[in-house]
Amino acid sequence: MSDRLLAQVVGRRREVELVLAALLAGRHMLLEGPPGTGKSTLLRGLSRAAGLSFEFVEGNAELTPARLVGHHDPSRVMSEGYAADVFVDGPLAAAMRAGALLYVEEINRVPEETLNVLITVMSEGELHVPRLGRLVAARGFRLVAAMNPFDAVGTARIASAIYDRTCRVRMDYQDAADEVEIVRRNAAETADPERTADVDKAVELVRRTREHPEVRVGSSVRGAIDLVLVADTLAALREVPPTDRGVSLDAALTALSGRLRLHEGASRTSEDVVRELWEDVFRPDDDEEGDDSAGEAGDSPGEAPRPAGTPAPDRPGR
Repeated sequence: MSDRLLAQVVGRRREVELVLAALLAGRHMLLEGPPGTGKSTLLRGLSRAAGLSFEFVEGNAELTPARLVGHHDPSRVMSEGYAADVFVDGPLAAAMRAGALLYVEEINRVPEETLNVLITVMSEGELHVPRLGRLVAARGFRLVAAMNPFDAVGTARIASAIYDRTCRVRMDYQDAADEVEIVRRNAAETADPERTADVDKAVELVRRTREHPEVRVGSSVRGAIDLVLVADTLAALREVPPTDRGVSLDAALTALSGRLRLHEGASRTSEDVVRELWEDVFRPDDDEEGDDSAGEAGDSPGEAPRPAGTPAPDRPGR
């Protein structure tokens, strides 16, 4: 099973083995890491490889206990009363009945009263629903939650009771080679060997956003995927090669500027940072030598080189 899963998830052998071992041992799981590190991909791949049904819940401030557990259909209650068959299962009730995985994305955005429901289910394996009765989790039911780091906007610290009832796996960004492979898999056009350098540069640019001193939160590998895809389509629209520098810069600004979160008080915009990094990463191979020689000779663009020792011509305004 782990081999089938590893074929779908790039560079996550250790994490795959840990998550699989914990779930097979009957434990609930917490996956923690920044956005774009493959948490959802890993869980979806695991459910397919293991043949497990899968209930997905998007964690947000609007996730109330009733939306998570389920509710009685008001129209049927009026005519039939609070019978068991008028109860509409929410994702938690559906996963409990089916013995499925319940995947709660961004659990640290979920209100505390809703988290308390999950704590009860993890502790007791059952839940008491008003006017429905006792709901017992079928064999195989597991809770798998994912969360972004605490300093991400809109997140809050979750109760220690959640940690006490889960096994935790930390998922950081993959290395450069793995991220290049992810981009290639998600952008089929890049299979052309001539585009290999472009994919490498896109990944390098994205990775540099995570280390820039003015950036609080950099881009995930999704930014590199978008950069490559936008560059391809933009080049087709402009009828130029995807390697065109204007296309490359515009694609980088479009794909990355909205993904960066700068430190408070930063004097520049995210577009400025992307442009700076793009100039560094996508500089032509012969730029450095050309820039140095031009700087020493004092030539401006478009002028022919002057012989050594020849004074520069006068220009207006000098």
